[in-house]
Amino acid sequence: MTDSLSQSLVYFFGQGRADGTAAMKETLGGKGAGLAEMTNLGIPVPPGFTISATVCGTYLEVQQFPPRLRPQVETALQRLEAATGKQFGGAENPLLVSVRSGAALSMPGMMETILNLGLNEQTVAGLERLSENPRFAWDSYRRFVQMYGAVVFDLPKKLFDDQLESRKHRLKVARDIDLPLDELKATVADFKSIIQRETGKPFPENPLDQLWGAIAAVFESWNTRRAIDYRKLHDIPDSLGTAVNIVAMVFGNMGEDSGTGVAFTRDPSTGEHRLYGEYLLNAQGEDVVSGARTPEPIDHLKTSHPHAYTELERVARTLERHFRDVQDLEFTIERGRLYMLQTRRGQRSGHAAVRIAVEMVEEGLISEEEAVARIPPNDLNQLLHPTIDPTAHLDLLTTGLPASPGAASGTVVFEADHAEELGRKGVAVILVRRETSPEDFHGMVAAKAILTARGGMTSHAAVVARGMGKPCVAGAQEIDVDEGQRRFNVDGRGISEGEWITVDGSTGKVFAGQARLVSPTLGAHFNRLMSWADEMRHLRVRVNADTPADTHRGRDFGAEGIGLCRTEHMFFEGDRLISMREMILAEDGEGRQRALAKLLPMQRGDFEGIFRAMEGFPVTIRLLDPPLHEFLPKDPAEIEALAQQTGRSVKEINRKIATLSEINPMLGLRGCRLGIMYPEITAMQARAIFEAACTVAERKGRVQPEVMIPLVAHVIEFRKQALIVRQVAEEVFRSRQITVPYLLGTMIELPRAALTADEIAREAQFFSFGTNDLTQTTWGLSRDDAGLFLPSYIEDNIIEFDPFQELDTSGVGKLIAMAVDLGRRTRQDLKVGICGEHGGEPRAVHFCEAQKMNYVSCSPYRVPIARLAAAQAALAERGTMDRTRATV
Repeated sequence: MTDSLSQSLVYFFGQGRADGTAAMKETLGGKGAGLAEMTNLGIPVPPGFTISATVCGTYLEVQQFPPRLRPQVETALQRLEAATGKQFGGAENPLLVSVRSGAALSMPGMMETILNLGLNEQTVAGLERLSENPRFAWDSYRRFVQMYGAVVFDLPKKLFDDQLESRKHRLKVARDIDLPLDELKATVADFKSIIQRETGKPFPENPLDQLWGAIAAVFESWNTRRAIDYRKLHDIPDSLGTAVNIVAMVFGNMGEDSGTGVAFTRDPSTGEHRLYGEYLLNAQGEDVVSGARTPEPIDHLKTSHPHAYTELERVARTLERHFRDVQDLEFTIERGRLYMLQTRRGQRSGHAAVRIAVEMVEEGLISEEEAVARIPPNDLNQLLHPTIDPTAHLDLLTTGLPASPGAASGTVVFEADHAEELGRKGVAVILVRRETSPEDFHGMVAAKAILTARGGMTSHAAVVARGMGKPCVAGAQEIDVDEGQRRFNVDGRGISEGEWITVDGSTGKVFAGQARLVSPTLGAHFNRLMSWADEMRHLRVRVNADTPADTHRGRDFGAEGIGLCRTEHMFFEGDRLISMREMILAEDGEGRQRALAKLLPMQRGDFEGIFRAMEGFPVTIRLLDPPLHEFLPKDPAEIEALAQQTGRSVKEINRKIATLSEINPMLGLRGCRLGIMYPEITAMQARAIFEAACTVAERKGRVQPEVMIPLVAHVIEFRKQALIVRQVAEEVFRSRQITVPYLLGTMIELPRAALTADEIAREAQFFSFGTNDLTQTTWGLSRDDAGLFLPSYIEDNIIEFDPFQELDTSGVGKLIAMAVDLGRRTRQDLKVGICGEHGGEPRAVHFCEAQKMNYVSCSPYRVPIARLAAAQAALAERGTMDRTRATV
């Protein structure tokens, strides 16, 4: 090349050597780095060159190519002509190329590709002569004009699809390639006319003009809606940009001795160690991933093209061992010869990720630490998805391909925008399409599951669904999707939009109605991986649980205690709610005591069940937190019923409701303020806790109660409530003649508590950060109302993320870090944890590790995620910190 590699914008690969390597992903993108590495390994790759991803940002900013790019591309084209013996734009032996995207982090299907670039009226004649197959030549030309019109001219694909489908229907042919030669030529002319009519511009005949238009379109595809949405979902920086790969075409559509396919070195759904994938004969790559034709399983290639299959198996083994990870491969067979077009890290389901990681350790490919570190913690969600109850009575509609595991029920929708709209309202929807395209991505994010009539196991729907952990059934060929009428028909039955169906992505079955789902069981691979993670982590992981059932579920998932037991949740049902309302309606302390006496045995029984289920692990019980008006009815009929139950008049009840109403209840009479105003509530709850603890201890059970006083802003608030708790504990221990060790602490959920943590730590033995309320009070946001504007804030780049979904480490986190530091300066053995919804969010777990917290606590189904995230956080910190922690 004319410039040194340090100044290069273009990197060549071919003839056994490449200018780049696999280590240059940020420059070459994943696809370009993979092509370079395969070339250096001696794997059959068609020659080509990669335009650096650094050009993308420059081009998008000024809408111009850097001046030094053009001469470097021209030089690379000359090298490509020399490597292939063909001429770009030549009529005798034309060089055709593909132009494809490729970011450093894989974004499958999110950006653009153009195949067969370089064709025009002269070069197509040359391709006819060389191939001795006119239909192949004109089919390639048809594909090129169609893709160029959609990608470069940004025309709706439907314009071209409708024209093609109309012609096929008129001629009664099923496949594009079955069109007669004259019809293929007429189709090319029609497509060019569409471009002229819709844009006012002619289709470019000069191959160089075609090339520069395609390069610009690929760069611009970095900022399409689907690409932006994908980056947000997968936390990919906008600054990365995409490289552009220009590769000499090899043709899978030259006849039945040619084909194209996608393969994985292991099954991406189950993790089974076998070559997995699909292929089509007499086709190009778009046919496989678009779902336009239903492909054949890769195993069939062993029979139809044994030599190519054997070579593919050898390449797959080589690449997996070289990269020490599962590879996602794209290949083309041209007249019996195999060419590799891509290798990248294979996306996989959570089930597959765990199995693959464990088995690669067993095979000696990776270490236990690598196995733990390489699995995204949120992928474990997929292992925890419900399945259909095997005892349920099911109404089978059809069976397709089991493209992504798990089961889900929802109402049918046929448009991505509608799915997104309903999803925002909390409606469970199943997105049903003939086949999905990248434009459907936002609807797929909103849907509970995806069902397609066309496509295979490596179609767009399948790959995207697996990446998101959503159930998907693809290629359900028996269903006839009528998107215009918003219904699909199968075997004489019609299912309209809004009707319920259930999709089982593990079996490929689709059922009418809302099937009963059951929780999954976790297998040996999961248990082994988590045992490694548990050995590596420092943070303990607890569960937020309010009932014995939640507690058992948390223990099943590996929880090592309860970090938050919300006692108010025990009062919202049956006789308990009536007694609670009697207490609230009471006019004096004596009346409240009578009502609380009814609640005492109920609370005591709950705590006994929880202590037993937790088997000696610590249980943090938060005293009553919400304002009292939340327990009172609002509906007139319910108020009338309460009047009859309590013997009070409707007028009295309405007066009490009015008295307790607050303009801003989140900052009103709640938390420790309730206990200070009504100390008998604190006393009853403390008695229930300690009597339950003594009962369990008397029966040789182990118990570690931790009493948490909520919403403390001032140390005196804590002191007053702590005095009641300690007095009740002494009374119970004296009466029962047994002592149970316990801790007394507080939830830090107000900025003032964080700022005065040194004072509070003189009294409190532990801090638990309630990040839900701490986020609200730090930001001055109501999480119930912030949804009105937070999405716009994110869209306008005012904030990067919703602080209620991800911990704001630079704001809220600064308060937490300050409180931990102040608290431990006062009390060195202060136990510290986090119990808000952020407790199971992986980045928040890393933050907690950095603060040397003792534990995180989260909902039951996030416990495995937190365990894995804690191990990864410890690995990241390994060797860099002095681990000095209080006892958990």
